[in-house]
Amino acid sequence: MPPCGVSRGDRLSLTTPAHLYQQLQRLDGQSYGAYKALRGRYDFGDFTLHIDHVQGDPFAAPSRVRVVLPQRLAQFPRELWARPQRAIALADFLTRQFYQAIQRRSQPSGSGKSGLIGILRPSQAILNRSAAQVTETAVEVRFTVGLPALGRRIAGRQAADLLGQAIPQLVEQTLRYNALDPAQLQHHVDTAEDAEVLRGQLAHHGLVAFIADGAILPRRSGVDERPLVEGGIPFRSPDALRVTLTCPHAGAITGMGLPQGITLIVGGGYHGKSTLLRALEAGVYNHIPGDGRHQVVTDPAAVKVRAEDGRSIAGVDISPFIGRLPQGQSTQQFSTANASGSTSQAANIIEAMEAGATVLLVDEDTSATNFMIRDRRMQALIAKDREPITPFIDKVRSIYTDYGISTVLVMGGSGDYFDVADRVIALEEFCPQEVTERAKAIALAYPTQREREGSLRFGPLTPRWVQPDSIDPSQGHRRVNLKARAVDQLQIGTETIDLSAVEQLVEPGQVRAIAAAIVYAQTYRMTPTTPLAEVIAGVIADLDQQGLDALTEGPMGDLVSFRGLELAAALNRLRTLRVQPEKARS
Repeated sequence: MPPCGVSRGDRLSLTTPAHLYQQLQRLDGQSYGAYKALRGRYDFGDFTLHIDHVQGDPFAAPSRVRVVLPQRLAQFPRELWARPQRAIALADFLTRQFYQAIQRRSQPSGSGKSGLIGILRPSQAILNRSAAQVTETAVEVRFTVGLPALGRRIAGRQAADLLGQAIPQLVEQTLRYNALDPAQLQHHVDTAEDAEVLRGQLAHHGLVAFIADGAILPRRSGVDERPLVEGGIPFRSPDALRVTLTCPHAGAITGMGLPQGITLIVGGGYHGKSTLLRALEAGVYNHIPGDGRHQVVTDPAAVKVRAEDGRSIAGVDISPFIGRLPQGQSTQQFSTANASGSTSQAANIIEAMEAGATVLLVDEDTSATNFMIRDRRMQALIAKDREPITPFIDKVRSIYTDYGISTVLVMGGSGDYFDVADRVIALEEFCPQEVTERAKAIALAYPTQREREGSLRFGPLTPRWVQPDSIDPSQGHRRVNLKARAVDQLQIGTETIDLSAVEQLVEPGQVRAIAAAIVYAQTYRMTPTTPLAEVIAGVIADLDQQGLDALTEGPMGDLVSFRGLELAAALNRLRTLRVQPEKARS
């Protein structure tokens, strides 16, 4: 476990704005590196400014700063932050207010990043971010500033305006309760709490997801997660699946409840099948008011799985899906640097189950065809003893009966799945209809005569132990080198992890946090006797107790919370990863 205590920045002496201005006057015109003298704490009366890290060059990553405003001056009512989920929603709201205020600032002048102020750009999701924190005693916001320069010389006057005027104005505009719209703030916090309560009711009602009547599921584009304003058809549940759940603020809400088991989503092309599935993927997070999906909730351990050609796999027992390969290669400890569509999808499912998934979300469009189905004609042409793959259609039932893991599957091309589905939902122009009886009748009228393949039991899940020395975060003289690029790639040491197929990551800050969490796991949680699943659970437990700051040596404002499922997914895609399966240990 990491040591607890104040950050190095908090141990610096407390000085005044007057001292800060004097420093800037002395530094004006000096070489940019002299800005290092500013590091410290400054008492602005109403708030404290912490300059934690000073950039060494105007073109380098901006300086990291914090402001801490006592709660007695911020004056946010206790009921807005007294419960953890409400405190997260309040901090989310403040981050958005701070971000929007920054966008309204006039473009600063100077060289490099001079005068720029930045904070994490929030997505449509309400997430726990290190950028803002609200406690009983204070409100803290972390952001970056580009200390002004002319060429590579310090622009002291501009720096004084930035630190002494622009930042205090941002504090006044965004971090005080009386400066904000109280109704908007209340609605934001209440909406997040309602979603959390809705999600908490799913298991009690035997559901894996709930989509409220009136929800707007389509997005503006593949790169714009805001709701489709024109042409977005409000969701309406079919009568057979309509349930009513109760929220503390919105009251009784009706909508479609997806029961546990195997659900098939069918329909013609462009009628909303994948749109519905993407809403379910996003439903593991709470969303802001007006998102259209703020009352769409999914089991918190639901995982989107897909084929992923070319990914690396380390010691995964994929034998429930794929038997012995040509040349006698075993699949009980399967490793490869270049997985096929079928082996990658098999590994993705097994790894998700190992990490604690309770729902699998599958879209045929992103699946390997030979992994999903082998029809009667192909069975007749290629005998089973020549085909190592047991298709998903013959395992989806045992995944549920043996492990209690449900599946929601989008399928537009194979009616064979009618035989194994508990329910079938057809979408027509984004409107769902419950068509289970009709689908079952069709299955009886047109039997496929395909033969079931594989065992009726799914098979055991084999624990794995990570070899810690297979994770090397160093690069050159740097003990730890971590980088995140958008939401689809991270670098640990010299190794790059491709996360493009881990589709439930929504913010780059999650990727940065996962990179740090892998190093944290190696340092504090990985032992020769701890299975990978326990390592992941231990990291998440530590973060729940200590917060995201447990991942870094000093205060950082660019980390965002993530699930253990995504941490496991990233670790499993590290190409240097080596694991020891249980059988090798006995």
